[in-house]
Amino acid sequence: PDSVVGTDSHTTMIDGLGVAGWGVGGIEAEATMLGQPMSMVLPGVVGFKLTGKLRNGVTATDLVLTVTQMLRKHGVVGKFVEFHGEGMGKLSLADRATIANMSPEYGATMGFFPVDHVTLDYLKLTGRSDETVSMIEAYLRANNMFVDYNEPQIERVYSSYLELDLNEVEPCISGPKRPHDRVTLKEMKSDWHACLDNKVGFKGFAVPKEQQDKVVKFDFHGQTAELKHGSVVIAAITSCTNTSNPSVMLGAALVAKKACELGLEVKPWVKTSLAPGSGVVTKYLLKSGLQEYFNKQGFHLVGYGC
Repeated sequence: PDSVVGTDSHTTMIDGLGVAGWGVGGIEAEATMLGQPMSMVLPGVVGFKLTGKLRNGVTATDLVLTVTQMLRKHGVVGKFVEFHGEGMGKLSLADRATIANMSPEYGATMGFFPVDHVTLDYLKLTGRSDETVSMIEAYLRANNMFVDYNEPQIERVYSSYLELDLNEVEPCISGPKRPHDRVTLKEMKSDWHACLDNKVGFKGFAVPKEQQDKVVKFDFHGQTAELKHGSVVIAAITSCTNTSNPSVMLGAALVAKKACELGLEVKPWVKTSLAPGSGVVTKYLLKSGLQEYFNKQGFHLVGYGC
């Protein structure tokens, strides 16, 4: 339906809206601005089928870490990834944009979501007129480019195939060093201890057994602080992926609110910061009354950006 190139690697975020886009170099961008066409060898296209629905408590972050791990393992460097299946219709536009934004992390040129009713709802939500949205839908339907889940789905032909049941996605984190080293929350403690033992590498620190429980005490502005292996010393709510997703940001703010209600607070020696993807995030945090809880926990606004 439309295409765009940009000089930021995360231009791929637009693929969540059904617009084909990816990052390019400065020379290519200048040529495009001067009206020259983009040319490329047609890459392989990986079909990623989504079924089911995310369970309560599972976030877009959990989903994107799972998808990233699967695609890195499959090998999608230089390829297009197209998401499809009835599970796609259960994902919000923000969640799709989160997955599309991470294309550079899983190595694909783009992670594309075709236009469906969710896309149209987002266009209406962001101020497009009913007339414009109706025209877009009619155009895409006429060109067989609109996904309607009430109609029989044509079996697509791809270079290779992947499938994920959204019901099976679990709360998780990544690390300790790479974003595609996904670890479920229930395995986090055992994985960390294994990393302490493992030889130095992406999943290892080679800390001798006798030093793994070592505690270092120091004075911090008159308070006695303790640090050990695995202590949190930096807590930053910042990225162009997570911090542009309302469900994730509001979820984090509600956690901060609950912490305040329970009398919990971040240790003073933990460096905290909040850098949302845009000023819109600040507006809805202020309007909802949740920004104050971030502030109480030390997550003050430091700026906007990626």
